[in-house]
Formats: sequence, C-alpha cells, structure tokens
Amino acid sequence: MARRRRAEKRQIIPDSRYESQVVGRLISAIMQRGKKSLAQRIVYGAIDSVNENNKDGDPLDILTKALENVKPRLEVKSRRVGGATYQVPMEVPPERQLALAMRWMVGNASKRKGVPLQKALASEIKEASNGQGNSVKKRDDVHKMAQANRAFAHFRF
Repeated sequence: MARRRRAEKRQIIPDSRYESQVVGRLISAIMQRGKKSLAQRIVYGAIDSVNENNKDGDPLDILTKALENVKPRLEVKSRRVGGATYQVPMEVPPERQLALAMRWMVGNASKRKGVPLQKALASEIKEASNGQGNSVKKRDDVHKMAQANRAFAHFRF
C-alpha cells in the first residue's frame, strides 16, 4: 500500500474526430515514444475500415461492442495468507475493465506479424465485436481462472 497520498486520476482528453474519451484512451494505448499523430492515423484508419459496410450508423458502435465483449468481469489476485499464496477471485472495477480490454486488443493486434497494425487492429475489433478472436479468448481464460479458484473467495479483504 502507498504510504503517501492517493494518486490523482488524470483527466482523459477526448479525441479530435469523434470527441470520444474511449477513442482517446485507445489512441494513448497504441501510442509509442510520444508519436500521437501516428497512433491517431492507425486508430482512425482501423475504425474507418471496420465501418466500411456500416455507412449510416455511428462509427463507434462496433468499437464499443467489441470492448464490451472483451471486458473482464472477474480476475484473480494473489493474496499471501500465512505463508501460502492463494489466487483470490476479485471483481474488476470499471476503469480497469476498460484498460485491460484495450491492452489485450492492442497487444493481440501487435502480435499479428506480417500485417500492418492498422489492419490488425481493425480485424481484432471485428472479431471481438462478433464474440471471437484472441482478446475474447483471453477474457474467457481469465474468467475460467477466477471460476476455478472461487474456493478461495473467502480470503477477499
């Protein structure tokens, strides 16, 4: 635990095109070495390619559906009790749910070798919105781990 004061939450700056805080966070998750314009180009290109068939609808619908399908509800945290370490299932706060979902989607998109990140992110978003793909599999694995360790739920403090 921190011995000083609690860390202040940074205000999330919405992106310039959609005025969405979610897209702003996704751009920040993609960004490396401070190259924000490159990250914006990647994210906007991925959103545009995902929404090619959906001309009349909101372009962020598929992205929000994909994030909802990837967000974990439970995760395990290590608790040390009397010399033994237990994997205790805990509920995930909403801010962490979104952060984990974005981290998993960006990580799985960057793992796709031989494909530009823009196309890889677009395909990851498409697959996640359909309830498939590596990000949804990661969420299912985390839920299975929490389900398997529910016997240790009484160690929750």
